[in-house]
Order: sequence, then C-alpha cells, then structure tokens
Amino acid sequence: MRLLLALLALAASRPLARAESHWCYATQAKDSRDCVGPDQWGGQCQKDRQSPINIATTKARVNESLGPFSFSGYDKKEKWTVQNNGHSVMVSLGNGATIAGGGLASPYRAKQLHLHWSRVPDAGSEHSLDGDRSAMEMHIVHEKENKKEAQDPKDEIAVLAFLVEPGNKNEDFQPLVEALSAIPRPMMSTTMKQSISLFDLLPEKEKLRHYFRYLGSLTTPGCEEKVVWTVFAEPIQLHMDQLYYDGEQKQKMTDNVRPLQPRGQRPVFRSQAPGQLLPSPLPALLAPTLTCLVAGFLR
Repeated sequence: MRLLLALLALAASRPLARAESHWCYATQAKDSRDCVGPDQWGGQCQKDRQSPINIATTKARVNESLGPFSFSGYDKKEKWTVQNNGHSVMVSLGNGATIAGGGLASPYRAKQLHLHWSRVPDAGSEHSLDGDRSAMEMHIVHEKENKKEAQDPKDEIAVLAFLVEPGNKNEDFQPLVEALSAIPRPMMSTTMKQSISLFDLLPEKEKLRHYFRYLGSLTTPGCEEKVVWTVFAEPIQLHMDQLYYDGEQKQKMTDNVRPLQPRGQRPVFRSQAPGQLLPSPLPALLAPTLTCLVAGFLR
C-alpha cells in the first residue's frame, strides 16, 4: 500500500467538509457550495501572524538559545488510535510523551500528530524552505504543561513540523499506512495492529539539532495565534513506492494544505547546531594564505 495514495483517497469524499465543519480546503471549496475555502476562513485566520510560511534559510538568524531538545516518552512503543477527522488523519498520542529544551520556555506534552499532503509530489507540505515544498508534512502537536503559569499566550502550543521527501524505504511507517485502509470515511477510527514509537517515525536523533523557529498560528480554523513552531531541516524519508500514488488512479484526489501566509516583520531563527564552519578542504587552503597575509602585514 502506498502512503500518499491512501491519504489522498481518505480526502476524496465530498461529504467530509459538510460532516465535520463549515470550513474546507481550496480544492474542496471548488466542488462544494457547503463549505468555505481558506480565503474566507473566520476566527483569527485573517490576522497577521499566521502559519504556514516560507522559510528563507540563509536569512534565518542564529539563536544560541536554540539548543537540542529533550524528548521523554518518545521511545515508548504504542498501538495508537488513528482517526479520519474529515480534514486529515490524526493519531492520538495519549499523555506519555513530552518535550523540553530546544529554546522552549517550559515542558510541553504531546497530544496528537497529523499529516498534510497533496496530489502533486512537490506541493504537499504546508511550510516551504527557500520556496521549495515537499510531498508531505507531519505535525506533532504539544500543549504547554502548566497553562496557568503562562504569561504569554503566543506559545501555548508547540508544534514540531517534519517535511517528508522520497528516500530510503521506511518500514516504521507501515503500521500507520496499514491503519488508513480501515478508516475510509470521516469520523471513522481504528487502532494500529503493531506498536511503534514516535522516534520510529522521525529522522535520527542527532539530526534533530538542526531546526528553524518562529511564532505563528494553527493552520486550521480558527487559526489561533498561539503556536511556537519548530520546522526541522532534516526530512523524513519514505521510499518512492511508499510515497507516490499511481498516476492511473481514477479516484478524485484533494489537498489538505493551507496556502503560505505572509511572514511580515516576524523574525525566523535557526538553531546553533554543532558542525564544521568550513568544508574540510578550505582550512588547509586558507592556512598558507593567512600566513602570507600576516607576514606581509608585519614587514
């Protein structure tokens, strides 16, 4: 079974927008008079600190406080509940996983993860890096542990965002893929047949030190501006056989991706991850040059 094909098939039903709520995505709005597309979403959706955005990686400022994350419970294997909520596939994570560090003001508890995708392989992610979008994007949504102590509502929710690109075969995603066939219609749910952990779905832990950070909003109505976003530079990899759908498929496909929003004056930061500042051959080339320059200066 192919992951993207299964996901797109879940979103193909027209009644989903009517059954779940009055809002829908652009491709659904074209075919239905019963829902409103992103340009008409209510709540805070038309305000100026919205998500997703394009991240210009070279313009992101280094923030030395953005160190490594501390993950707790991310290694615990579970048979999660998976639901077709009419807008996405949502996996309920219970209360066993938390994150801290990573420049966050306090610990956050993981609540759910969901996916965004497209019928076009390079248009399925909500965020883009330097104008390029990926085939899919996974969001792990966390809530602040002690909201009563929160003085600033801009960071009540912390979302870890992972882009998904073609790569090596990813067997760890198979339990999620298999669950999709059991929930073809909105409001249906199932339980995974095999236990997996959150770490099973993510890139190697060491590669999670490279990320971008900005303040934004939820990407679905009412688009509340209370999210601290972490967009990781390292993508999740799925094999092309897992990722891409069959071009001969006749079933109508839809996209559940909100259009990019203006960044405005918001700063975007990047983590201070360890690594070489220069490619390895350059220091050897620069050393004699610097020696000559210093010698000339001292004459």
